[in-house]
Amino acid sequence: MLNVAINGASGRMGRRLIALGNADPQLNLVSATSSVGSEYLGADAGELAGIGQIGLKITGEIVGNPQVVIDFSSVAGAQAALDYCQTHQVGLVVASTGLSPDLQSKVEAASRKIPICMAPNMSLAVNLTMKLSEIAAKALAANSNEVDVEIIERHHRFKADAPSGTALRFGEVIAETMGKTQHQHGRRGDTGRRPPQQIGYHAVRVGDDPGQHTIIFGMLGELLELRVAASNRDCYALGAFAAAKFLEHKTHGLFSMQDVLGL
Repeated sequence: MLNVAINGASGRMGRRLIALGNADPQLNLVSATSSVGSEYLGADAGELAGIGQIGLKITGEIVGNPQVVIDFSSVAGAQAALDYCQTHQVGLVVASTGLSPDLQSKVEAASRKIPICMAPNMSLAVNLTMKLSEIAAKALAANSNEVDVEIIERHHRFKADAPSGTALRFGEVIAETMGKTQHQHGRRGDTGRRPPQQIGYHAVRVGDDPGQHTIIFGMLGELLELRVAASNRDCYALGAFAAAKFLEHKTHGLFSMQDVLGL
């Protein structure tokens, strides 16, 4: 069994990780953490996740000698998880979004000594759609100036960052492939004609939507639209566990979910 720590266990995603991880016979949950000062410290992680007591208390720091840490927390939480994994030489799945360039650089540096899987979205379907977007972008690259690319993302009202890290990653992949150089986040007022090298991003925040992304390649007379949507948060948790299992026998390196999928 793989010993796993859940960093950010009291959050919405963390609770699903606890529930699904506890039901996976290949996993052994050894640590469930929340931020220092959290009202949930000392609570049973299973009860908090709605599955009853499992004998795993919420703590303010990682314990239990995990082999892999899954981080679904915050920027500060991701930094703490990275520090722990470097000190104890264990694998890390980074699922927190909105990381600063400095922290991303630290993750990349740490991957020379420990195995890390970092992705703005852990969903298997999202990462497959990202590959499909890359394929579409390559096919249309020769006519890049005639192809308008727009990315629309929709998430729950509690999401703190916009556009989503996933939307930005879609844009990065397409920009690199098609040679697009401008990234426009929303539009307002007299914007004039749409520049040919622009990728547009639009963020919608409604209710409890767990996440949808639509990538539009628009041309005169036709368009291609790729859409991927989550019906609940389980897809992100299951993808994170797939990443953790992928890292189990790795000694170091920086991996993505496309590596996990073998794409």
